[in-house]
Amino acid sequence: MLIEKTAIVTGGSKGIGGALATRLASMGYHTVLNYYGAPAEKEMAEELIAENHKKYGTEGIAVEADVSEFSNCQKIVEAAVNRFGSRIDVLVNNAGIVNSKPFLELKPEEYERVMKVDVIAHLHMCKLVIPHMLEAGQGNIINISSICGWKPTAYEVDYCAAKAAVMGATRALAEEFGPHNIRVNSIAPGMHWTDMLRSDPPESIEQERQKIPLRRIGEPEDIADALEFLIKAGYMTGQIISPCGGLWMN
Repeated sequence: MLIEKTAIVTGGSKGIGGALATRLASMGYHTVLNYYGAPAEKEMAEELIAENHKKYGTEGIAVEADVSEFSNCQKIVEAAVNRFGSRIDVLVNNAGIVNSKPFLELKPEEYERVMKVDVIAHLHMCKLVIPHMLEAGQGNIINISSICGWKPTAYEVDYCAAKAAVMGATRALAEEFGPHNIRVNSIAPGMHWTDMLRSDPPESIEQERQKIPLRRIGEPEDIADALEFLIKAGYMTGQIISPCGGLWMN
């Protein structure tokens, strides 16, 4: 009997999250895509689900939720269970935000918001999904961190702190739940093409590109490749892999 597979992706309507959702659909997973914000975010999520259904035959739902709040994370998991059943095979904690400004110019509510979305939301989602994985006797959690967790940069103090925390939580969860056949790994992207990056001056982008040993900026599909690897690599847990073109060495 064919086992239906389900994956949840936070921040899954576009960009890196959209690429991860599409890769999961191509692997046969039904997807629960979380989005938050403008009506356009919902439209993008629903269009992505429709496109993946047409290409791969998988189903999906879009769920609006601010993942910084536990009750909203409950809403995502409840929607997944109501639509696809209690089995949740993969959780991808992708939602994240960043403040790019000098630390002393940050308001407390700004760095608190980054920590809530980029760290606390990961913990919320893990706390809600792991019981379903324990019931199934297996599970796969992938936390999206950043090379900034290893290689901090000025003007992103809160973001760097958050991503380092995600790395630590990943390893601790892997240690705690490995005996239950639940694997927990992290992907730490380097510089990749996103809407935010495309808004930077071309000369600034080129200057940063020259720092990358492979001399190219990553695509969302590079992160999707890492996701697929981690899902298939059944003996890997507690690992942090970085699709960054070698940037971490500099």
